[in-house]
Parts: sequence; C-alpha cells; structure tokens
Amino acid sequence: MRTLSLLVITLLIGGCNEKTTTNNTAVRPIAWTEVTLSTLEQVRVLSGIVAPVEATKLSFEVSGKIEGISVNLGDEVTKGQTLAFLNKRSFTLEQQSAQAKYEQAKVSLADSKSTYARYQQLLKQGVVSQSGFDNAKATFENNKSAVDVAKAQLDITTKNLQDSILIAPYDAIITRRLFEPSQQITSGQSVFEIEGKHGLEIQIMVPETLIQELTRDAIIPIKFPVLPQVKISGRISEIGTRAESANAFPVTVVLQGENPLLRAGMSAEVEFMFAGKGRTGHQGPSIRIPLTAIKAGLAQKTYVYVFNSREKIVEQREIKTENILNNQVYISAGLQPGDIIATAGVAFLRDGQQVSLLSTQHQLFN
Repeated sequence: MRTLSLLVITLLIGGCNEKTTTNNTAVRPIAWTEVTLSTLEQVRVLSGIVAPVEATKLSFEVSGKIEGISVNLGDEVTKGQTLAFLNKRSFTLEQQSAQAKYEQAKVSLADSKSTYARYQQLLKQGVVSQSGFDNAKATFENNKSAVDVAKAQLDITTKNLQDSILIAPYDAIITRRLFEPSQQITSGQSVFEIEGKHGLEIQIMVPETLIQELTRDAIIPIKFPVLPQVKISGRISEIGTRAESANAFPVTVVLQGENPLLRAGMSAEVEFMFAGKGRTGHQGPSIRIPLTAIKAGLAQKTYVYVFNSREKIVEQREIKTENILNNQVYISAGLQPGDIIATAGVAFLRDGQQVSLLSTQHQLFN
C-alpha cells in the first residue's frame, strides 16, 4: 500500500513538472501594429467664450418718451418687425411745421421766378435799370436756396418721425430688454440687445507664440466643459493683426454645426494642432506609436518590443520619445517604418521571447 501511494505521488510530481515545462515553452500571442512615418504634432488648448455670429444693441436715433414696447425678453422677431415706438406728437408737429415752411418757400420761389423773368424782358427793352434787374435776380436765388433748406428740414423731420419706431434689422432673438413704456430715453441709449440666427462662434485670445501657426479657414476641434458629450468642429474665420491684452491676438472660430444645448456666454476649449518641435529639439517626420507599447526602464530610458519575423521573437529596443498627444507617443529614434511592435502587455515580455502575432480578425480572451 505504501508502495502504491509513493508511485501515485511520483506520477503527480512528474505531471506537474511536465506541465510547468510546457507552459515555459509556450508561444505568447501579442497585440501588434506596424509603424509608419507621421508628422510631429503639438497641441495647444485655449479657452474661449461662445458668442452669436450676429449680435447687436438696438437704440432709437431720436430722443423721446417710450409709448409702447411690442416684444419681451426671449421673443423671436423677424426683419422689419416693430419692437418699440416713441410718442409721435412732437415729431408729427415738427413735420407739419416743416411741411408748411416748405410750401411757403415754394410759393415765394414761384413769385420771385416770375418777377425775375419779367425783369429780364424789361431790361432788354431798356425799361428797367440794371440795379432793379440785379435785385430781382438776387431775390430769386435767395428763394431758391430757401426752398432747398426747407426741403432738407422737411426730410429731417420725416426721418425723425420714422425713427420714432424701432424695428428689427434682421431675424433674431431678444436677449435683453432695458426699458419700459412711459420712460424717457435719449438717442443712442440701448433699448434691446438681440442675437441673430446665423449660428455661434468662439472668441479667443491667442498668444503671440502661436498666432503664426494659424491659418484662416482651418478646421479645428472644439469641446465644452459643461457639455462633455458635445463635440463640434470650428472654422477659423478671423485672425487679428494687432495684439491686445498680454500680447495676445483676437481670433474668431465659427462653429460648423448646431446643438440646442449651446448658449451664448458658455465657455469653450479650442484645440490648435500644428507641426512642432519635440522635447529634444527634433523637427520633421517622426513615428507615432500607442502609449501602451512603451516600457519604462532605468535612468529614464524607454523601450519597445520589436517583432523579429525570421526568428519569431521580440527584441527589446531603446527609443527616443518627443511628444505625447491623445495617448500617442511621437518617436524620433529607435524605430523604422515597417517595424512591427507589441502594443499591449509589454510589462510581461522579455528580450528574445518567442511570440506569435495575434490575428487582427479575432480577439483573444484569457
């Protein structure tokens, strides 16, 4: 019985050793990618404010007492719609007075013109003196100028009467209402603030170190901190040519899409991407690899595992990193286009380990 027990134990030990040996020699499948050349990109994220493409303050061009207001805060208005109007009594009286003076001036002009024409004939006949003719001519010229002045005054009073009505310059939304009926207002005082319906834009200040990298009509990504689910691209529509505060230049980016959640005044983050310089000073083409492909070593060295297709093994190779962008690392040395590298589980690989390439058509589950 003891002999049988020893035999069973011996077989179990032998089986375990055999299993361990098999596991040690197993070929490990690896996730992989083939590296290619890429441009060395840098990204700068700048904050901006969402604003309407069209926005303005509306005011009367004349002073007076507000008779009525036809719209409220948040109302949608159409081009030409009446928004508010002043008391018209004083403007109507001024127009009537100007009209009367204009008619009187025309009558005086007609009389002086007739007199001037008669004096012309009498002068030829030698019946009147030259001084009498000159006086008739001067009176005619003065009355002619008086008609022009009266007509201009009539036009002004007519315009003032028209300007006593405030109308919408375009289709818009009322965003502020600053006055109420019966209040006295002077010309130029804002009555409403409106926003047009032609989309939104982002207004940002770009530092002088970055402004040279921007070009008009470039498409760039935009995010919104309070709306992380909203991502919209924007087009650079305006680039300021003169620095303002802190040597920064004003830049306008027009949103290329619409979202009902967006409102004017919200903050936005604009991502500017451009070809740049790496941390070692490298410029030009580089190789971009996933962050998961990098293994950290001693003395701040970094490595990747490159697949040797002839011997079916991975070889540890030191690389020189430049930048990190969106979980992608830019490499300036250590790899060549066409190299195949491991992209996952590099902490469990070793130099010279035999591996196989995981099929890109299937997913391996442990």
